[in-house]
Amino acid sequence: MSYTLYYAPGTASFVVHWALNEIGAPFELALVDFDSNAQKAPDYLKINPSGHVPALVIDGTAYAETAALLMLLAERHPQKALAPLPGVPERAAYLQWMIYFANTLQPAFRLWFYSDEGAGPENAEATRAQARIRIEKAWDRVEALLADGRPYLLGAKIGMADFLGTMLMRWSRNMPRPATEWPHIKAYVLRMRATPTYRATHDREGLTDWI
Repeated sequence: MSYTLYYAPGTASFVVHWALNEIGAPFELALVDFDSNAQKAPDYLKINPSGHVPALVIDGTAYAETAALLMLLAERHPQKALAPLPGVPERAAYLQWMIYFANTLQPAFRLWFYSDEGAGPENAEATRAQARIRIEKAWDRVEALLADGRPYLLGAKIGMADFLGTMLMRWSRNMPRPATEWPHIKAYVLRMRATPTYRATHDREGLTDWI
């Protein structure tokens, strides 16, 4: 099997890059230069018509959508046990968290970072205020989950939901109240950032903060 990841440092592609490092499968990186708007160039739109990163070429065919790529990689590499198998009790919680992060939390971050898209530039401030409320409610929910002392979202085993959640926590680092202001989340983030594959991905993308 072969993989090529189209990425831009620190964006949603980071977590797929991280997952590939965790899996240990060979892959190639293809930089999408946001400074030159390469994600909207015709050649890239043939790979990912949404004009976003990540895109992951698997055995010659391109796929997109961050959470879907993580779930697909977990299924293609079951020996790494990065997702509960069908029929296992933890499977329902895994699916719930993956979709919650993808459908609720990630769109709220887009409204935070691109607030003029939500309801026009004249409503950008109100859009950001609503986005912040949604994001902080998500941290309340994660904090409550971690309050029982579990090391990872599903319990004792690290998995794809942890990777996706940690990336989104990173995105909050410059917000008025970042995720690390919740005490159980802070301890969780310290564990996740200490993983060798997180650090390797961080270094490979040339990132210098939140480490």
